[in-house]
Amino acid sequence: QVQLVESGGGLVQAGGSLRLSCTTSGRAFSNADMGWFRQAPGKEREFVAAIGGSGGYTYYQDSVEGRFDISRDSTRNTWYLQMTSLKPEDTAVYYCAVHSFGTFRLNYMYWRSYQHWGQGTQVTVSS
Repeated sequence: QVQLVESGGGLVQAGGSLRLSCTTSGRAFSNADMGWFRQAPGKEREFVAAIGGSGGYTYYQDSVEGRFDISRDSTRNTWYLQMTSLKPEDTAVYYCAVHSFGTFRLNYMYWRSYQHWGQGTQVTVSS
């Protein structure tokens, strides 16, 4: 059974940093295309960042470009989202997921292209 577990969320002041981790178990996804999404209260789930299976391609939402960095450690089946210069508008529950449907480079931004979601980790940025 596939499991994804996010960790690293918390409360931080604006301008601060957090590093989220997503670890898989039950099945190796060392070459999977992965994504991070977030959902704030009353809002739709939105794309944050994604990384190709080879690690060579990364994609970011415009609002986080230059502040967030997605990476992977295939030897540990773990993906990371390093978040810096955090803003109150980054407050949300953050989810990692495995891209499973369609062509990654064409639909990485759509949450319906992903399967196997983690339970989410809360990130709260105070002003």
